[in-house]
Amino acid sequence: MAYFLLVLTTLFWAGNFVLARAFSVDISPVTLAFIRWCCALLILLPFAVPAIYRHRGIILKHWPILVFLGALSVGSFNTLAYIGLQSTTALNGTLMQSTMPIMILLLSTIFLREAASMKQWLGVCLSLMGVLLLVCQGQLSILKTLNFNVGDLWIITAMFIWGGYSVALRWKPKEMSGFAFFSVTLVVGIICLAPFSWLETQNQPPIEWNQDLYLLIAYLAVFPSILSYLFWNYGVEKLSAQRAGLFIHLVPLWGMLLSVMFLGEQVQAFHLWGMTLIFSGIYFAVISSNSSSKKQQA
Repeated sequence: MAYFLLVLTTLFWAGNFVLARAFSVDISPVTLAFIRWCCALLILLPFAVPAIYRHRGIILKHWPILVFLGALSVGSFNTLAYIGLQSTTALNGTLMQSTMPIMILLLSTIFLREAASMKQWLGVCLSLMGVLLLVCQGQLSILKTLNFNVGDLWIITAMFIWGGYSVALRWKPKEMSGFAFFSVTLVVGIICLAPFSWLETQNQPPIEWNQDLYLLIAYLAVFPSILSYLFWNYGVEKLSAQRAGLFIHLVPLWGMLLSVMFLGEQVQAFHLWGMTLIFSGIYFAVISSNSSSKKQQA
């Protein structure tokens, strides 16, 4: 069951990017993120309010780090990804999402001074080469002009934000339950997004609501926001964080399939080469290093 739920989790995450791209003309990115998280909070409200109340002392004591984590995760990560998907393909977005483990390793090394082996640095370089290939769309001449796709740069920034959030999670209050923490980050993220969403709506025509948009919001609020959270936690509990983390690599594969099926995007050679480099980098930086550590401990 845990394996099946983790596969569904990655499918929901990929669907988040593909649908955000599909509706990029119909609704502005910050407003989409704001409405998505508001709906998710409304659904969880009967459970979130008691959880927050029970942990009110911990929240007041640790509010700076909770605000920081909420602003990074709910407030920034998906919002920047949605902005990027206004001008890049869902396929590029999901492929870049697979660099999350590399970003976490890179930021842990830089800011936490955690030692990295030569094999891990080789993995970082390979993955970054893959990302560069995607950004250049296989045309290295773009490097001379620095005329990159702005959407790809937003996506990369979003991945760095998630890496920073993952690294900063070590300062999450240990005495706080996972659901209470998630509820607090929802509230913080929504508060952060509210003024930017309002400013965005001042410069955009009114949203033309229709059945498809309502279904989009319902999907985003329920599947990648709530069910993915619950399924992921269950998978980590049953299989361990390291084994569950390997399922993240299914996201670009789902993204490729969904983008071709529903958006008509074309898989080109640079996509395949970029994915190969990213996955090779992940193998050297994360998977093989974890295997080596386990052998040494044994």
